[in-house]
Amino acid sequence: MALTFTLDPKLDPDLRTAVVRLWTDVTNAGGAVGFVAPVTEDEVWDTADHQFAGVHPDGPDRLLVAHESATGRLVGVLFFASMRFAPMEHWRMLKRVMVHPDFQGLGYGAELLAEAERVARAWGLESLRLTARGGLGLERFYTRCGYREVGRVPAAIRVAPGDDRDDITMWLDLR
Repeated sequence: MALTFTLDPKLDPDLRTAVVRLWTDVTNAGGAVGFVAPVTEDEVWDTADHQFAGVHPDGPDRLLVAHESATGRLVGVLFFASMRFAPMEHWRMLKRVMVHPDFQGLGYGAELLAEAERVARAWGLESLRLTARGGLGLERFYTRCGYREVGRVPAAIRVAPGDDRDDITMWLDLR
């Protein structure tokens, strides 16, 4: 099935709710997007509201969504985050890179990242950065999408007592 991408969609209550539901479903399926399962939508809302607060068509942060073309269902999301520091305005951090668990394994994550790259190039950005939680194989996925590992903080993410994961920084040079 084909995806339709929208940059800077209107963040109305319906879209906000859909993003929070997606975020909750991704987390509860084991996704590393800021929470550890199990999580409820109510728990996600505070973080989501903070993430939404920076999103504006003129910046500093931007939102990219992916819908399944046939049904219109929201299947993927990512945020372009500015570091809000002038010497770093030539690149953006990708945050909350998510594809709904029902659609994982279909190439939608790679398509979402490819669209983010296309958008970043159109803006004249030189690089994209993202972080990943170790222990899930995410660095292999991001490497296949053209990113390279540029840093790793050992045991920086405590998933549970006795289960510490590395915080991995990935970089895509667009120059």
